[in-house]
Amino acid sequence: MNDILFPILALGGLGLLFGLILGYSSKKFAVEVDPKIPLVRDALPGANCGGCGFAGCDAYAEAVVNGEAAPNACPIGGAAAAAKIGEVMGLEVGASEPKVAYVKCQGTCDKAKDKYEYYGLKDCQEAMNVPGAGSKSCEFGCLGLGSCVKACGFNALTIEDGIAKVNKDNCVGCGACVQACPKSIIELVPQKQLVFVSCNSHNRGLDVKNACSVGCIGCTLCVKACPKDAIKMENNLPVIDYDNCVNCGLCAQKCPANAILNFRKKPQPKVTKE
Repeated sequence: MNDILFPILALGGLGLLFGLILGYSSKKFAVEVDPKIPLVRDALPGANCGGCGFAGCDAYAEAVVNGEAAPNACPIGGAAAAAKIGEVMGLEVGASEPKVAYVKCQGTCDKAKDKYEYYGLKDCQEAMNVPGAGSKSCEFGCLGLGSCVKACGFNALTIEDGIAKVNKDNCVGCGACVQACPKSIIELVPQKQLVFVSCNSHNRGLDVKNACSVGCIGCTLCVKACPKDAIKMENNLPVIDYDNCVNCGLCAQKCPANAILNFRKKPQPKVTKE
């Protein structure tokens, strides 16, 4: 009987001792958490998308309380989350300007040429490892293999006619697709923006046209046409300053390559009753 009792008592005593040690250690070395952190965390949607620039909602909540992040940086929570965080922090917080993803490429199957047939994995990252960084003649163009689609948690991207397309109604501006694209073709733009440079090529002239019929040739006519100095050339490609752009569309009108798109709704003619 003693052969069984003593080991049981010994194990029980050790368990009790270790429990007391762990309990003491947890209190002795406990890290104090600001009570505002869980309150800010509760105001967030919990998507952990990383669109705020932090690893997830927990990291963002801690950064807000520590003064390391703006309280209105959650793209999914938007104005509602910003208002709740403002109440917790005792601040008057305005909603940040909503953004959506935009694919800077028009290189569909009928417009962009291919160097060869690609039979590898349907993944843009993998295709970048083959010669020429993919099968398209334009080394800067969308490969259309759907890495961005896989990264999007909101069903906001599809592959249509060989390139990625964004559904603005579903896009929350989290930026997951931007990070997934190995060619940096996708960018986050203000939701109100209507005029876009829809090319990512850094080549010029015939080098562009030999690869894609709607590629930017770097002629700079768009820069000269802009009345607000909202366009500048960077590495042979026009870049729009969205803060200064007024969506007038003059740059799109002047572009001889149709590489700038204007999504402004044209005014409908008034119908007069006879």
